Amino acid sequence: MPSRAASPPPQSRVLRPFPETHLFSCRYTKGNLVAVGTNSGYVQVWDVAANKQISKLVGHTARVGALAWSADVLSSGSRDRMILQRDVRTPASTPERRLPGHRQEVCGLKWSPDNQHLASGGNDNRLYVWNMHSTCPIQTYTEHQAAVKAIAWSPHHHGLLASGGGTADRCIRFWNTLTGQPMQCVDTGSQVCNLAWSKHSSELVSTHGYSQNQILVWKYPTLSHVAKLTGHSYRVLYLAMSPDGESIVTGAGDETLRFWNVFSKVRSHRECKSVLNLFGNIR
Repeated sequence: MPSRAASPPPQSRVLRPFPETHLFSCRYTKGNLVAVGTNSGYVQVWDVAANKQISKLVGHTARVGALAWSADVLSSGSRDRMILQRDVRTPASTPERRLPGHRQEVCGLKWSPDNQHLASGGNDNRLYVWNMHSTCPIQTYTEHQAAVKAIAWSPHHHGLLASGGGTADRCIRFWNTLTGQPMQCVDTGSQVCNLAWSKHSSELVSTHGYSQNQILVWKYPTLSHVAKLTGHSYRVLYLAMSPDGESIVTGAGDETLRFWNVFSKVRSHRECKSVLNLFGNIR
């Protein structure tokens, strides 16, 4: 039998920010660009295919801990309490769009699937929803009792937004942003660090900190537990989903990455059909 050539080792790229720079946030586009937020208040935009920095965006006066892309528009949130929006195709000197409103650090940002609305969470326990045309929030939610870092828009229910609160809150709350009304709320018993919806079914993943340091999978809208994943010994700070939507990777303060197979494409067609009537009574 002829021998098979060994597979080439995986390749990685090293992007080197400026010396003495501490990185606080990182977010990819669907293309080759990655944005990096720094403790100095500026944002670096890198082309990972070319392995070079293409832009350095200024405007913030404190660390940048939250980033979100909407096509070529980059939103950044900072400890200076400001949200800035820039089209990265324009020169770096182009004035940014400024969204004031939060009273403390902006710690969560997420664009809706249709790229029409931006949700922001802050250390002021507030959740805001913004549109593309106004510099004032169109909706304000104040029910959380701790910082709102975890934010996720449902890809299955138009206008459905989920948010999670910190240690003093522990709740995942659901909002109908079409009407501005609160919906379900569940006390998870732990700090909510991240949220992500399944691409194939009406299920939500939440990662947690003190005191359980666990990962939970919820069925929506019943909010019943589908799975409880344990293994991390410190709070689960990071969550990302694979491109096929079947696996997740989590990173924690215990300095480990863990990979989990949690979703299946098999249920996709049936589940997605069944959830379209969530807001069926809204016109």
